[in-house]
Amino acid sequence: MRESQDAEPAEPEEPAEPPEPAEPQDGEAGHLRDIGRKAGRGLGWSLLGTLATRAGSFLMGLVLARLLSPEDFGIYAVALAATQFVMVVKDIGVMAAVVQWRGRLEDVAPTATTLSMISAVTLYGAFYVGAPYFSSLAGSEEATPVVRLLTAVILIEAVTAVRSATLLRRFHVGKSAKAILAGFLVNAPVAIALAASGAGPYSFAWGQVAGAVVTGVFMLAYARLPWRLAFDRGVAKRLLGFGIPSAAGIALEIVLLNVGYIIVGAIMGPDWLGFYLMAFNVSSWVPGLIGTAIRSVSIAGFSRLAERDEESLSLGVQKSVPILITAILPLAVAMAVLAHPLIHFLYGDKWGQAAGVLRFLAVLMVVRMLTSFALDILNGQGATRSTVWMNLGYGVALIPAVIVGTHLDGIRGAAVGQAAAALLVALPLAMLAVQRTGVRLRPILPQLVRPFAGAAVSFAVTVGLAALTAGSQFLQLVVGGAGGLLVYVLIVVPLHQMRTVGGHVMERLPAGHRHPVPVEATAKEH
Repeated sequence: MRESQDAEPAEPEEPAEPPEPAEPQDGEAGHLRDIGRKAGRGLGWSLLGTLATRAGSFLMGLVLARLLSPEDFGIYAVALAATQFVMVVKDIGVMAAVVQWRGRLEDVAPTATTLSMISAVTLYGAFYVGAPYFSSLAGSEEATPVVRLLTAVILIEAVTAVRSATLLRRFHVGKSAKAILAGFLVNAPVAIALAASGAGPYSFAWGQVAGAVVTGVFMLAYARLPWRLAFDRGVAKRLLGFGIPSAAGIALEIVLLNVGYIIVGAIMGPDWLGFYLMAFNVSSWVPGLIGTAIRSVSIAGFSRLAERDEESLSLGVQKSVPILITAILPLAVAMAVLAHPLIHFLYGDKWGQAAGVLRFLAVLMVVRMLTSFALDILNGQGATRSTVWMNLGYGVALIPAVIVGTHLDGIRGAAVGQAAAALLVALPLAMLAVQRTGVRLRPILPQLVRPFAGAAVSFAVTVGLAALTAGSQFLQLVVGGAGGLLVYVLIVVPLHQMRTVGGHVMERLPAGHRHPVPVEATAKEH
């Protein structure tokens, strides 16, 4: 049964900007194409911006891994876990509610801004007071001042939350990506300079605060939405009716994602927590790149589809899920098989303990992306309460699994527990929640045969090539990774699609760059 009780009746929305020229629409197919075109353009911009930011973050991580110790990373992990939680609940779901809002944006923005500010200030005050207790629970009391500094980012983002939502709602992801990139260009040099001068874990925190300020300035400029405070009780009720369950569901997702930090830190101390954080960061490359880009357009896209009918939403999900799975499986295989050469080559031998953890976190990576996608589908429909129950069920299995795993096998056991709970509990619950809202998932199954077959063969080929090149970590990464990916593509991508893509590429090349026509053929034509 569709959970429509969380969504408000649709109201005609006045466009904030002149509409784009309309294409001929042929009913449902035309509606899907129009939304798909906007979402696809937004996704392209988001991927480009996220790729640039993640590439920079990767390089920054390489530098900081050589300047800082595992203990510094462990202290930062505690502050990061706190910050990721407060970043989600800072506006009690108001930002997501604005993206999904069915009425005029101008009617909701002042009240939404007021709610965001009140929530962020209250939450920061609570975390400032509670930082010593939180840090002690995580086994790292020295993290208290870092927690207080890093969580201050929510005060900055509260000012810009509604403006960020406005850009996402309008699929202006390119502007959002530029703002985030501008912030990173400040974050990286600040963090590296402070780390080189001996600031330790504070280097991360000050870098992120500086970057958040710059990103916020750009968001305010790009949104072109007057910044004012007001309060309308009716609007606030609608916003909170959607936003609180949405924030609770995503907050639970973040808590469960970071619960490994807290448990590992409490049981094993900051040094081992630093190794765990390193592995977790590497496993987050793909969700950070592809997942972040998708989330920037998915809630808005699914909201527009859900406004039409259940069948439109089902078709959108059935088209997008196989593409997502096809894209992430080969990356997970390469990460799992090549974990040891990857960690040793990029970060040095002192981080070797993180490699055994990464093998299992690669499995978690795949499930993370699918369950996050399910959350976006549910939020797009307005079925926000389902996200809460889904994550509560996952948490009941996850926390004891990680505690037992850590006691049995240290940080590797923690990773095994986290991956097992995600695969065996979180994923089935996510599928059940999405199906209960009327989305049909069964038509997706036949489309997954090729990707999983390709992943199995890719795994075997990557293992074999890694064994043949065992004397060189670089060769293992290049030969094993490229060979496994090539086999996967040959199995998964049909030949006619390869020819079609090749034809499109040739058509777009300048005339001088295409394959020249042989002189003999030209002579015969004349």
